[in-house]
Amino acid sequence: MKTIKGPGIFLAQFMGPDAPFATLEGLAGWAADLGYKGIQIPCDPRLIDLETAATSKEYCDDFRGRLVEYGIEPTELSTHLQGQLVAVHPAYDNLFDAFAPAELRGRPAARQEWAVGQLKLAAQASANLGLAAQATFSGSLAWPYFYPWPQRPAGLIEEAFAELARRWLPILNVFDEAGVDCAYEIHPGEDLFDGTTFERFLALVDDHPRATLLYDPSHLVLQQIDYLGYIDAYHERIRCFHVKDAEFRPNSRSGVYGGYSDWVERPGRFRSLGDGQVDFPAIFSKLAQYDFAGWAVLEWECALKHPEDGAREGAAFIAEHIIRVTPHAFDGFAASGIDRAGNRRLLGLEPPIG
Repeated sequence: MKTIKGPGIFLAQFMGPDAPFATLEGLAGWAADLGYKGIQIPCDPRLIDLETAATSKEYCDDFRGRLVEYGIEPTELSTHLQGQLVAVHPAYDNLFDAFAPAELRGRPAARQEWAVGQLKLAAQASANLGLAAQATFSGSLAWPYFYPWPQRPAGLIEEAFAELARRWLPILNVFDEAGVDCAYEIHPGEDLFDGTTFERFLALVDDHPRATLLYDPSHLVLQQIDYLGYIDAYHERIRCFHVKDAEFRPNSRSGVYGGYSDWVERPGRFRSLGDGQVDFPAIFSKLAQYDFAGWAVLEWECALKHPEDGAREGAAFIAEHIIRVTPHAFDGFAASGIDRAGNRRLLGLEPPIG
């Protein structure tokens, strides 16, 4: 068995214009001071020159070296925003334009082409950085139709997923050439938002070995999915782990869909670690049982608590939950040392022949 690495922290929610949150070195030093050992890095030009990282091993070695000075290493690169732009339904064009460079806004085809190129660069950058996996979103074409009213026409969802697979298959092949896993965060708003949709997609990309999963229990809690059984079902594909808490408290006025309420008032909402309902001891136990060899990375999102408090508390929370796995069976001291012949005698059988 393998011991999970950590604690790590996803930087997306903490980047900002002021020190220490404005630079890679500032964020690395801040994270290290809180007790983190790794950082999950958004592919944002403020933090990493993606094109150079994809083509220069020397740049990537220097990039790692800058982090080592703080006792930090990269856990994964994140291409969540770029992955979102691989597939955007026209209803969301204006909203998702903000994820692309200004010159691409209002140009959906050019925006998509840019996003695909970014993902391919990020695959090679991950390889040059010595990273095993990358965190991303799938994007979505079918999401406006997730609830079957009005009744969906025959073939609509099938066509949406066929197109999603068509767009992603060449990207997955580049990941395969780079030797890096593409880990989709299962998330409402993406076409891959639960186990069933992931299976549908996986079948259409021919069970591609690089089509893997980022496990985040909070999104499963808010959908009322069995987040522990999910690990049993999909552990062979889980490559990344966001440690994020959530709670779901239905009431007489609202449930899973939230009634368009703000996050504070929704029955299902994200919480800082330890403030929600997620059974993290059980999650860490299952991941250890299934030999998850990746990082436990805090993704902080909470409608109530200050982010810096959530980050400070999160490092200790994750460290306390990581299980240092045993190197031997707990009852090994009582092993009898009996060989096959001895076993046959215990069963009342003749000694083995030959």
